[in-house]
Amino acid sequence: MILQGQTRFEFGEEPRWSPVLGEILDRVSRIQPSAYSRTRNYMDGAVTQLSPYLSRGVISTRLVAESLVARGFSWQVCESLFKELAWRDYFQRVWQHQGNAINNDLRQPQEGVRHHQVPASLIGGATGIEAVDTAIGELYRTGYMHNHVRMYTAALACNIGGSHWLEPARWMYHHLLDGDWASNALSWQWVAGAFSTRKYYANQENINKYCYTKQRGTFLDTDYEDLVGMEVPTALEETIKPELKTSLPGDWLTENQTLRSLLTENPDRPVLLYHFYNLDPEWLSGLADKDPLRVLLWEPSFMRQYPVSEGVINWVKALSDQIPGVLWVSSSFDDVFGAEDFHRLHFREHPTTFHYRGHVHPREWLFPEVDAFFPSFSAYWKRCESKAVKMFL
Repeated sequence: MILQGQTRFEFGEEPRWSPVLGEILDRVSRIQPSAYSRTRNYMDGAVTQLSPYLSRGVISTRLVAESLVARGFSWQVCESLFKELAWRDYFQRVWQHQGNAINNDLRQPQEGVRHHQVPASLIGGATGIEAVDTAIGELYRTGYMHNHVRMYTAALACNIGGSHWLEPARWMYHHLLDGDWASNALSWQWVAGAFSTRKYYANQENINKYCYTKQRGTFLDTDYEDLVGMEVPTALEETIKPELKTSLPGDWLTENQTLRSLLTENPDRPVLLYHFYNLDPEWLSGLADKDPLRVLLWEPSFMRQYPVSEGVINWVKALSDQIPGVLWVSSSFDDVFGAEDFHRLHFREHPTTFHYRGHVHPREWLFPEVDAFFPSFSAYWKRCESKAVKMFL
């Protein structure tokens, strides 16, 4: 049976993420970079599980990096983790400088595209590849999928099943609590060869090794050279385009008229504009004595372009509840704010807020001075590596 419906994230299911900042920071303080480096590709590896907070802007890559430095680890121990943090910033820089171009094949056209849908068995968790199917079930239940299995899933859809990367990337993003469109879309493009020099493949032996499965006789149980250009397996032949949409509970929303009244009645109060990628409860804490209005703006155009599941919305709600007095508003920026408001509006820079007006604040980048588009991560890392090493001196 194909599962197309929206799924609810239950906080009682594992893995569990607390929305409380103190507990998040405690998780940061317990990272073991050496274990991470050795085991991160295994399903039970010592991954940080910080991505649901990093993607929502609750904490930054810079904060994680500085925590590791402060704990006295060496550069050699932290190098692997630093590179993974840099990958996240790199994808954000690409989005920042390329904008909506990341929604298309960015480096070169994806080769071998047969359709622009999603294998039905992928959505149903019935590909026949045990590790992938189990991970899809976990994605629906918890909003989480191990990064290595995300690569396996993308390789199945694009490089074995012939899907163009965009629709399956949208499907996965829809359910991920840590759904960062830049990291998600560009990772799918990287696997599919549209943002890399070659496609990524994994055979059954590789999957068994890192997922602790013992499958034999699957369509992936072959040598790598046989995977390239193989016929689409029967399990991946049926395709569909899933219906993806965002639904906001009405009782969570503040009416535009109410917000306009608050703005009119409080002309001296600054307005802090939060968004899907900035839910930091301590953002601009220096303005607390001015009793700012805090608004989480959900623009309908954003929700249509980047739809997310009910589980993701519940997660965002749990995080935003940590922001004192925040108001959820569903409206376009221009429909709720006018030129008379711009002088007191504050927002954090992000590709989804380029059309905002007011005081724009930078994000906490790992390497803020490396601000440009690089066509590959290796080119970006060449500019960053020496700066990372200096942090440990």
